[in-house]
Amino acid sequence: FPLSFASLNGDDFGLSVTSVCCSQAEFNGNPDSLFFNDGKRRIDFVLVYEDESKHASEKKGSQRRREFFEGSLMNLGVELEAAQSVMDEKLVYVKVHVPFEVLCTYAEVLHIKLPIQPNDLAQQSSTYNCFTRHFYPSEDVIAKEPDFFTAPFRKDQLKCFYVKDREQFFTPAVRSRMAYYILSRAPYDVKGSMKKFGISKLLDGGVYKAAYPLHDSRFNVKSKEPGCPNERFLLYNEWAHPKSFYKMQPLDLIRKYFGEKIGIYFAWLGFYTVMLTLAAAVGLGCFIYGYTTRESSTWSKEVCDPQIGGEIIMCPQCDKICPYWRLNTTCESSKRLCVFDNYGTLVFAIFMSVWVTLFLEFWKRYQAELEHDWDTVEFLQQEEQPRPEYEAKCIYERVNPVTQEKEKVPHTACGKCMRVSCGISTVLFWVLLIIASVVGVIVYRLAMFITFSAKLRSDLKYSKELEPFKEYVTPQMATSITSSIISFIIIMILNNVYEKLPRTKTEYENSLTLKMFLFQFVNYYSSCFYIAFFKGKVVGYPGKPVYWFGAFRNEECDPGGCLTELTTQLSIIMTGKAVWNNIQEVLLPWVKNLIFRHCTQVGSEKVIPRWEQDYQLQPIGKLGLFYEYLEMVIQFGFVTLFVASFPLAPLLALFNNLCEIRVDAWKFTTQSRRVVPEKAQDIGAWQPILQGVAILAVATNAAIIAFTSDMIPRLVYYWAFSVSPYSDGSEHTMTGFINSSLSIFYIDHFNNESRPTVDTPYWFNNITTCRYRDFRNPPGHPNQYEYSIHYWHVIAAKLAFMIVVEHIVYFTKFILSYMIPDVPEALKEQIKRERYLTQVILHETNIKHFKELMKPVADNLLDDIEEPELDLKL
Repeated sequence: FPLSFASLNGDDFGLSVTSVCCSQAEFNGNPDSLFFNDGKRRIDFVLVYEDESKHASEKKGSQRRREFFEGSLMNLGVELEAAQSVMDEKLVYVKVHVPFEVLCTYAEVLHIKLPIQPNDLAQQSSTYNCFTRHFYPSEDVIAKEPDFFTAPFRKDQLKCFYVKDREQFFTPAVRSRMAYYILSRAPYDVKGSMKKFGISKLLDGGVYKAAYPLHDSRFNVKSKEPGCPNERFLLYNEWAHPKSFYKMQPLDLIRKYFGEKIGIYFAWLGFYTVMLTLAAAVGLGCFIYGYTTRESSTWSKEVCDPQIGGEIIMCPQCDKICPYWRLNTTCESSKRLCVFDNYGTLVFAIFMSVWVTLFLEFWKRYQAELEHDWDTVEFLQQEEQPRPEYEAKCIYERVNPVTQEKEKVPHTACGKCMRVSCGISTVLFWVLLIIASVVGVIVYRLAMFITFSAKLRSDLKYSKELEPFKEYVTPQMATSITSSIISFIIIMILNNVYEKLPRTKTEYENSLTLKMFLFQFVNYYSSCFYIAFFKGKVVGYPGKPVYWFGAFRNEECDPGGCLTELTTQLSIIMTGKAVWNNIQEVLLPWVKNLIFRHCTQVGSEKVIPRWEQDYQLQPIGKLGLFYEYLEMVIQFGFVTLFVASFPLAPLLALFNNLCEIRVDAWKFTTQSRRVVPEKAQDIGAWQPILQGVAILAVATNAAIIAFTSDMIPRLVYYWAFSVSPYSDGSEHTMTGFINSSLSIFYIDHFNNESRPTVDTPYWFNNITTCRYRDFRNPPGHPNQYEYSIHYWHVIAAKLAFMIVVEHIVYFTKFILSYMIPDVPEALKEQIKRERYLTQVILHETNIKHFKELMKPVADNLLDDIEEPELDLKL
């Protein structure tokens, strides 16, 4: 059997255009059967095509390629059996069986590790498992997987391996993986040096309609087939069913049924969810602290006090049509701000910086334990073969720098440079498009704020139905909510549009991961970064405002800052994203399957075979798991990057993840065809992305506390400006902070473009000044309207806070990373011990096998040698 398909030509198969077709077989009436009609040969894969004999002659090209492809498979030793569809006479199902000898060949090609002897060493119990073992499914229902010493398979050393039953030696998942490897590389058209191969291209070209391995049973009914493990049924009842929401995931069974790649994803998602419970509990405590102290805050008391906030007249926030307004109209928004802008938030932000480090470090340890348990410790690139799409494009030669031998590559150095340039240009184009959309939303905010300021207050004033909402619905709040909804809609649109040649599949996904995450990072977080770090920062002052494009006056924050608006933006995007993703993952597959079953329903007297039942399900797609990771990593960014403004983000993420685990489990077990099992050692390129987000989160949260919240100005006032020489008081106090944080503007200094033209309120009598949010010198000062000494004190304190907090947190993260090893010492010793024992077992088995081979020779020599004193016994 050929070990590489890249060098094959038509003569290797002895095939003509009309190749030998597979045999036809009638359905034997057993709906649970996973075997050919003889009941002995297991179905490792199923191919589905539409019979072209029922259609016009232009389909003959597809028939020729299909026959060539199936002939190629049969020449490679693969056995095929066709069956006419019970439900649709146009469909034909080709059942694929890979015999034991062929499996042995490709197990060696793929370096698959297989058992050589039961492992009788005592297993190390992890700290994580000590907390979670009480929530696992009972071992009476899901038996514990036996542990073995394993080694990469070699066909010439078959006797060294633990083969009790040839048919059970390779698990169904491993059989499907090797069957897909063969299907992905078998040629379907060979013309001279031009080779076309792979089931993927045949699926894209419509030659086949589907290709998939079989589920072992129905998800809600046990199979009646003798010896069937009913793993799908167990996974549904103990994992995907809503009644099991409190149980830990049966990761060993998930890995066995779906493969290591899906297993490691659900292991990461489960670990992330468990760690979120701690962050959610602390965040909820911070929220409760802020909520219970909002009424007692000196800042909110002064804003809501009619004698203080009611007497402070604020300058208009837009040109001409915006009126003067009293500060106490923002009383309710001030109370809401105090829920999130308090000292508890500072403590929680620092806690989350430590939490994310502990999460990543303990995940590495848990991942190392999974690598050991799932036998992927030594999963190297040699075990992962080149992608078929890569092999098809290998037309150039180069000298391998390691082996110094010639090898085929898909492009030259110049071609690679061009591809990289095109890739960067594409990503840059989409990033600029996102920035343009953010600018569009900003322009909307500026325009709608003017509209809301002019009409909303008058509508509330003269409408009795809306009178109770007058204190809650402000122009700022209306603008914030509507712009957040529009931002979310734009995010989802751009996300769906954007989703429409490295060597291995892992490298391919890693490359795609970096590009997609860069796009998603800008797409999801750009509006939040604008509100947190740009809005209200460069607005000028009432007599000299700053304009966008010379037409739109830059928007200001509320007197309490932009933190409330950032919280609103985060809550809308996080909630909307969770709802939308669940609709996509639950509702759409269910509706598609329902429509498909309705369109193809047959009489109740007909029995539907297993392969036709699976055909009715939805395919997962090549990058289905990629988008699952992307969804969770984007959520991880919301939980960590802006948690200083929204302590409830971990709680929302926890609720979402508890649903996400069961929704994904339900989707994989009930609504989707069985995926091709894939090997994986870790979460790939997502690990460094998570580490990068964790590092960035320290800077963003420190900047939010310093520049977005009012915590630093309040501390500066309390420790410096509430006492002499800046105040007459002798004790540190927060009384008078509101007055000190608002600058004075003389209304006669308005220019003609910004002077209010609306009717002044009844209480606006003989008032010559108004207030605005800034630290500037008052009118009449030698440097009027320039930044005051208070401003520079605050800026210095903000910068000092950022530098000190960042260095302390980064140092703490470094110490924690150093103190927590990635692999537990006990596990290291156990891995070394198992590796040593494996080598000993292989060595002893080889010696034993050699003795068995040489024993007849030694016996013959003993019979021929006359000297009895010569000992030739082995």
